[in-house]
Amino acid sequence: MAIEEEPAPGIPEWVVTFGDMMSLLLTFFIMLVSMSEIKEQERFQALVDSMQRQFGHELSMATKVPGDLRPRNSKLARLATQGRAKRADTMNGGDKVRAPVGEHPQVRIIRPGDQRTIGGVVFFDDGTAELTDESRRQLRIAAEVLGGKTQKIEVRGHSSRKPLAADSAFRDHWELAYARGRQTADFLISLGIDHRRIRISVAAENEPVDTGDDPNRLKENDRVEVFLLNELTRDLEGGGPDQPTG
Repeated sequence: MAIEEEPAPGIPEWVVTFGDMMSLLLTFFIMLVSMSEIKEQERFQALVDSMQRQFGHELSMATKVPGDLRPRNSKLARLATQGRAKRADTMNGGDKVRAPVGEHPQVRIIRPGDQRTIGGVVFFDDGTAELTDESRRQLRIAAEVLGGKTQKIEVRGHSSRKPLAADSAFRDHWELAYARGRQTADFLISLGIDHRRIRISVAAENEPVDTGDDPNRLKENDRVEVFLLNELTRDLEGGGPDQPTG
């Protein structure tokens, strides 16, 4: 009867693979902790931009680059949304699923929760509607991402809850927030964004980022948010009597 050979002494090969996996996991969690410590929005956005430049974009990001491209998932997203609406009464509890947001959305978190801005956020000095040099720089960056698309762009004006000065040029916060949105929209148009794509909305002081007493955080309430919407300009244009509308 043949004698079985004893295995060679040493560490099994799977230990090496396991060690590599644990090292990668440790690195990943260290990166997550490091990113959670970034509180300033500008530094966080700079980190995101740096990672995008380093790793590049996949084909699924084709709708984010300049050019007359129709978003690939617009119809699918619409059908999925309709499907969720039809299942709203399933088991009397509804179907608690999130709306599709794309394969690799460009995300900028402007407050805790699910508030996301694809485009950018620009800030204003207290009580004014004039774009600062930094705001113009941010909008130029945003215009490179938004330019050449077919989706609608929403420009939403905000203001702080601080009372306006007695000699303010604006009657109330609604006028101030709209003036900020208009200034932002006009600057985007001057950068080549089609004016038909832009929609201006106003929230005034009703959607503050912060309501505490930190003056640095309260400055973020004086802002304009730029959203790239999942709506196509051509879909919102009414047709003539002989033109299809569906």
